[in-house]
Amino acid sequence: MTRSVPLKGRVTKEAPLSAPDASLASPDEERVLVTGLKRGDRAAAARLYELYGDKLFRQAILPRLPVRELAEDVLKDTFRLTLERIGQYQPQGRSIFFWMRRIAINRAIDVYRAYSKARRQQDDDRIADTIDRTMSQPPPAPDRSVEVSDTKREVELSLSRLNERYAQALRLRLIEERPRQECAEVLGVTVGNFDVILHRAAKAFRKHYPP
Repeated sequence: MTRSVPLKGRVTKEAPLSAPDASLASPDEERVLVTGLKRGDRAAAARLYELYGDKLFRQAILPRLPVRELAEDVLKDTFRLTLERIGQYQPQGRSIFFWMRRIAINRAIDVYRAYSKARRQQDDDRIADTIDRTMSQPPPAPDRSVEVSDTKREVELSLSRLNERYAQALRLRLIEERPRQECAEVLGVTVGNFDVILHRAAKAFRKHYPP
C-alpha cells in the first residue's frame, strides 16, 4: 500500500542557499557543462546526470512521489526538460542543480496528483462494481441463493452504517442507476457536488463493507 505524502504546491522559485554544498560542482565546471549542453554535447549531459541524478532522485523526487517506478520516470523527465529548456537557464550565481530541482519537484507533484486521482477512481469503480453486481444480478441458481442473499444483506448492513446522505447517494447512483443529474436534483446539490458526495460515500462504504 502506497503511503500518501502531503503536497505543498508547485515550486516557483528556489529557496535561498544558506551555505556552500560540497556535493555540487564548481561554478567553473558548471559553466563548461552548460555551454556543452547548449551545443547538444552528450558527454556534458552524461556528466550532469552523474553529478545530480541521484541527488535529485533522493532529495527532490522520491520524498514527494514514493512510487519508485513513477519516481524514476520523473527523473528521466527532469533531465529531458532540462535539455529542452537549457537555453532558458540563467545561473544568477547559483548552481544549475537548484534550477533542475525546481523542475523535478513540479513534475513529481503533477505525477503524484494524477496517480492519486487514478487510484481514487479505481477504488470508486471497484465499490460501484461490487454494489452493482450484488444488488442487480439476476435471480441466483438454487445452490447459490444463500450466498447471494448473505452478500446482499452485508451490503445493506454496510449502507445502514453510513451517513444517511452517503447511503442515499450510493443507492441512487449505483443501485437504482439513476443519471448523475437526477441524483444531484434528489439531493438538492449540483452535479459537481454530487460527484464529491459519491466519492466520499464510496470511501466510507469501504470502511464498513466486509473484505
